[in-house]
Amino acid sequence: MTTEANEWVCSVKVATVWTEPSSARDLDAPGIANPVLLVEWLEALPYKERLALCNENRVQTQLLYGEPVLIEKIEGDWAKIIAIWQSSKKDSRGYPGWVPLSQLSKQERVDAIGVTRVSSMKAQLLDMNEKPLLVLPFNTTLPVISENVTYFQVQTPHGKALLSKKHANFAETMERFSQQSAEDAVDLGELYLDLPYLWGGMSPYGYDCSGFSYNMLKACGYLIPRDASDQAVSGEEVPIDNTSLWKKGDLIFFANDEGKGSVRHVGFYYGNGQLLHSPSTGQTVEILVLEGSKLVKEICAVRRFAV
Repeated sequence: MTTEANEWVCSVKVATVWTEPSSARDLDAPGIANPVLLVEWLEALPYKERLALCNENRVQTQLLYGEPVLIEKIEGDWAKIIAIWQSSKKDSRGYPGWVPLSQLSKQERVDAIGVTRVSSMKAQLLDMNEKPLLVLPFNTTLPVISENVTYFQVQTPHGKALLSKKHANFAETMERFSQQSAEDAVDLGELYLDLPYLWGGMSPYGYDCSGFSYNMLKACGYLIPRDASDQAVSGEEVPIDNTSLWKKGDLIFFANDEGKGSVRHVGFYYGNGQLLHSPSTGQTVEILVLEGSKLVKEICAVRRFAV
């Protein structure tokens, strides 16, 4: 496989995709820098300002290191992009938004033997002298140039680098990673219990509800839409009025107006009437008993993406 010439990719470990260039505030400076200072940004973000990422429609989604984008236009220090791996009804080509130009770079054309995807929560990327280069988050996907017993040699925005095979999976193409069970997706999700929610989050530094379901299923070989409303009309429909047909790993969707309005939330069915999900700003990934919760009256769909 050969990557397209001059294909633009994310050049930081996680880049936030903003609604407009003006959406980023002064206190968001660590999150739009290169190198990005994610931990510093999120730890210093007060609840009110973190909530505003959602309530003021400031953030759309996030990109992982090496993730390809289309650039529609450049205005000053910002680029209007389409995240082509994140399908969305907002644009037939992928998920739209704005990213600082400093967090993008052109990917050099390379003859690759396949792709590798980070399977650990985080993994150390090494330079060609086996020195630390960058920490890669879960699900980061990069072209593989060659391999030996220990490492995949990968093409990155920083040039050739090494990724340990014990932290990554291999496939000939993005669409050919081996498919695992829905229960495997839930098992992966349990590793993130207590992780704080982040609106638009797509990494182990913080997931939103649909970013959580998207990434756990992606790691198991299923490429689903990015947003909950799109996920809710994809996959295989499962009857919502017969819980005996629900299987661990199905996605349960919730809507406003007691299930009759717009889709607002998604989580994994955990079995035994429980939900594994990333709830909302100020909360963390949890397992919730549905009965007796406010969510039980909001169930609007159940969908199956994996067996």
